[in-house]
Amino acid sequence: MAPRTAAGTSRAPRRRFWWQLRRRWRMLGVFEINPDHEFYHLTSMIKDGLHTLTQATPDTPDQDTLTAEHFKAEETQTHEGFEIKMFAAPVFAKLRHSLDITEEEYMNSLCLGGCYLQFVSNSKSKADFFITNDKRFFLKTQSRREVRFLLSNLQAYVDHLEKYPHSLMVRFLGVYRIVIPNQIKKYFIVMQSVFYPDERINVRYDIKGCEVGRWTNPDTEGKQIIKVLKDNNFEGQYIALGQEKSWFAKQVKVDTAFLQGLNVLDYSLLLAQQPLHQDELDGKHSLANLVVRATKSVDLDADSTASDPSTVPLLEETLGDVAADTTDCGPGQPQAAAEGTSEEGIPLQEITCPAKETRTDSILQEFHEHHHRLLPNCKNAIHVIDGPDLRYFVGIVDIFTVYNWKKRLENLWKSLRYPGRAFSTIRPTKYAHRFSQWIQDHTQ
Repeated sequence: MAPRTAAGTSRAPRRRFWWQLRRRWRMLGVFEINPDHEFYHLTSMIKDGLHTLTQATPDTPDQDTLTAEHFKAEETQTHEGFEIKMFAAPVFAKLRHSLDITEEEYMNSLCLGGCYLQFVSNSKSKADFFITNDKRFFLKTQSRREVRFLLSNLQAYVDHLEKYPHSLMVRFLGVYRIVIPNQIKKYFIVMQSVFYPDERINVRYDIKGCEVGRWTNPDTEGKQIIKVLKDNNFEGQYIALGQEKSWFAKQVKVDTAFLQGLNVLDYSLLLAQQPLHQDELDGKHSLANLVVRATKSVDLDADSTASDPSTVPLLEETLGDVAADTTDCGPGQPQAAAEGTSEEGIPLQEITCPAKETRTDSILQEFHEHHHRLLPNCKNAIHVIDGPDLRYFVGIVDIFTVYNWKKRLENLWKSLRYPGRAFSTIRPTKYAHRFSQWIQDHTQ
């Protein structure tokens, strides 16, 4: 017993060292909002208010079809020392449900999972950013005008996501307002974090498709912050997606056309990358993983494919063939369905089963024709795309800047100051075209 105890004692400092190192890495770029933090009082009230509001929300929305009343719904609760209001609760509950986020998960992350974290970066935004302790959801304060803009266009936003369930648009999960009498009134939005999980992300970019003011010095000067780089930092590089390139470029065009219709500009593509491990690359040959990913892709699209049943039977029939015929895949590909699977998977064309090649190609084409793709088997699948060697996290964010008379004057001023150069304040039609073109030129 004594030697075992001594060995255990010797291992304890090592475990403690690795635990501290992992925690330090996890906390890179964030502060824990503990009782000494200036926002602790506010975030504690937000958590208490959200806990009560979320408890009252059914895990499965009662209605299949949203009505105008659902989009106008407001619920206010009064607590000791503050008041909190929730907007369009049935709409956002359905959006969360469509992403396979249960109300219990949502509540646990927002309300019960430890102190919020404050994001520390080189962003020039005046908004306050909070992250749930598990880093799954973002809370961002917004102006009253921005919230009104979102709510007035919420029907169009929901329609767009139903038509294009694999859209790159950031997913808004709730809109709220908190009032502390005689102190503050703040609106805030809860959204899915594009960069989740972030443990292995090694670089982040904010892309607008222009050049003026689009360079960031990557040197952190030893500070514990995350530098989000910009367009000019990305020059000479490419988003290497392989077979997903065509889908990605088309989806960006679809999403920017939607934003153009809202008369907005100055939105960004958040982009991050991490290398795939060898076991993840080897997992590309897992047929069982393919079945999981394909099922996930169809499940997410359950509502929108209801009017186009041809897509689902075709997939289900082929997956049945694949599951029943995994032994015919040739050497080097054993019965994957019976083996442990990696979280990473493959585009359908990568299966080396000659008898099924034409069939699987037709399914991938069917997916792409409906702006679909095979989603990876992870919680944040909408914002994750796997290339041949890298995993990319992508999402279109900051969609509240309307091209009004102030922006027209800014456009005129910048045209005089930066003649012949590309800056961000331009008409939404030109912004959408230039944004899409940048993505196409930098994807391979």
